[in-house]
Amino acid sequence: MNDDVTDYIEKAKPWQKQVCTRLRQLAHRTIPGVEEAFLYGKPHFLRDGGHAAVIHVAKDKVSFMVFDAAGVDAVPGLLRPLGNGDRKAVDIREGDEVDYDLIADVLRRTCGVH
Repeated sequence: MNDDVTDYIEKAKPWQKQVCTRLRQLAHRTIPGVEEAFLYGKPHFLRDGGHAAVIHVAKDKVSFMVFDAAGVDAVPGLLRPLGNGDRKAVDIREGDEVDYDLIADVLRRTCGVH
């Protein structure tokens, strides 16, 4: 665990801390050999030196973005495309029901984990 990532999560609002902690745990359970890094002011999860996912805390949401997601279809209202579609993000707001299993499945697919 990276201390800078821990500090980033600890500075968030209580509900955001809960979401970030769950997403962090999800990344560690889902991606074999995952490494944490604090890059560009945000927690990143790396696999084999490449970017797998990133957490971003904003004023009213937490975003979880996955990389190498061109082969994953966007899901309106749940999983939105970024850039040219090679990245996808889930935006979580206070009180949202979060489908962590779906997020884990997307992460497995983008990381090639079966």
